[in-house]
Amino acid sequence: MNTEELLWYTKEAPDFNQALPIGNGRIGGMVFGGAAKEVIKLNEDSIYSGGLRNRINPRAYEGMKEVRELLLDEKIEEAEKIAFQKMQGVTPNARHYMPLADLTIYFGFIGKAREYRRSLDLRDGIARTEFHDDAGTHFLRETFVSHPAQMMIISITTDKKGMLDLSASLDGRDDYYDDNRPVEENVILYTGGTGSRDGIFFASGMTILTSGGTVETIGSAIQVRNADSALILLSAETNFYNGDSYQEKALERIHTVIEKGLDVPVLAELLKSEHIADYQSLYNRVKFTLEDNSGGIAETLPTDERISRLRGNADDDKECRALIRDNCLAVLYYNYSRYLMISASRPDSQAMNLQGIWNENMWPAWGSRYTININIEMNYWAAESCNLSECHLPLFDLLERMDRNGKITAKEMYGINKGFVCHHNTDIWGDTAPQDLWMPATIWPMGGAWLALHIFEHYEYTLDRDFLESKYHILKGAAEFLSEFLIENENGQLVTCPSVSPENTYLTEEGVKGCLCIGPSMDSQIITVLFNDVIKS
Repeated sequence: MNTEELLWYTKEAPDFNQALPIGNGRIGGMVFGGAAKEVIKLNEDSIYSGGLRNRINPRAYEGMKEVRELLLDEKIEEAEKIAFQKMQGVTPNARHYMPLADLTIYFGFIGKAREYRRSLDLRDGIARTEFHDDAGTHFLRETFVSHPAQMMIISITTDKKGMLDLSASLDGRDDYYDDNRPVEENVILYTGGTGSRDGIFFASGMTILTSGGTVETIGSAIQVRNADSALILLSAETNFYNGDSYQEKALERIHTVIEKGLDVPVLAELLKSEHIADYQSLYNRVKFTLEDNSGGIAETLPTDERISRLRGNADDDKECRALIRDNCLAVLYYNYSRYLMISASRPDSQAMNLQGIWNENMWPAWGSRYTININIEMNYWAAESCNLSECHLPLFDLLERMDRNGKITAKEMYGINKGFVCHHNTDIWGDTAPQDLWMPATIWPMGGAWLALHIFEHYEYTLDRDFLESKYHILKGAAEFLSEFLIENENGQLVTCPSVSPENTYLTEEGVKGCLCIGPSMDSQIITVLFNDVIKS
């Protein structure tokens, strides 16, 4: 068994966090692997809660000057009070990420699932669920999101003819969708929208093709009876990418596959081989191995048990814990991180957000936005060193939107007519105003500058001068803003003010607790690298 490139389990996923992620950069799914009832939580990366908001506080510039003077006088409490009155966003939150739907599939088979196993093979990017029923029939489901086809594909096979019964439907989003009904023979179209008049509108199309048996729509479900095999095709499109033609595009994706006119087993194999070739063109660029020091135990244990084994237990002494080794688990984590990047960030997708692309909640933690005081930077730290430079590109598309909005924020919040600024969060629109009402993070004007460092890192790995030339204005803009924003402190040093050391608090010698400060070290470090990158560029 491959211990370095396979996640596998002997039980269905009990919750979202233990389901298996699949994706093609734009469309994502979390596969629970249920035998009698499969649930796949679906996402499309442009579905956010509404359009761009103008959240800049109209008194921000006035407040910034007051806060600056108060901090210079070490009146921290007064400075923080003014900051949250006059500098924070007049609507505290940018738009947040939202799920697309739940795909639920009910299966009919004889008795219970035996010899059950679910897995995610990192070598081909396919999630598999397989088992036998009481009659000895073997069932296999292979689920993946194809980048070439731009659809989720579920291939379901049995080793006995006529034994496949199922019913599949789309639902979820706490009923926040508009329509969910058959629009053609055996084709369901699920549509809706989010937020304001400038919000995101979506459409997901689904059909099932079979070998043998019958297929029909019943209500908003597609039902299969007595088939030999089945192929579920699911598309997802939004007006963010397609304008007003998003519904037509969702159906076009399905028609493109149907019109190939192939038998279902042949079509399933073709779609799978196209997916694997595309995926492996990225995944196979890197090979990392370590000696298996588990004594062969790693091969016999499901992934969750391998992780638990390394924890030891309360009775283990130090020497015993030292003998519990599994180098290959570290390699598995490394390969899994590459898989997640390929699955969540492609040149024609959005950048990875706080949860990649996988989210089941209408109101996810921290909005599942782009938290740019470390999280999104961390998402992309491996892009270049893992030879996945193409997967880095969506981040620069996001920076372009931040650059446009950040110029307005720089002028209206800080009175600066050069460059752009963004704080510790942004959304799909590149919102650059302060996010949240949390003093340790909200008033931090360095988010755009930190993300901009990725531009020169991408150049250093690729030596792509055309790319550097096309994105130089972002690097330069981040530096120009800071060259105007910096002030002299009492020692004549140029420092940021106001700012924070992200998510930290401090105590003064007098015992005053604060977050807002002058010249935190992190700011100076980012500025040093940024200015040097601009000079080298």
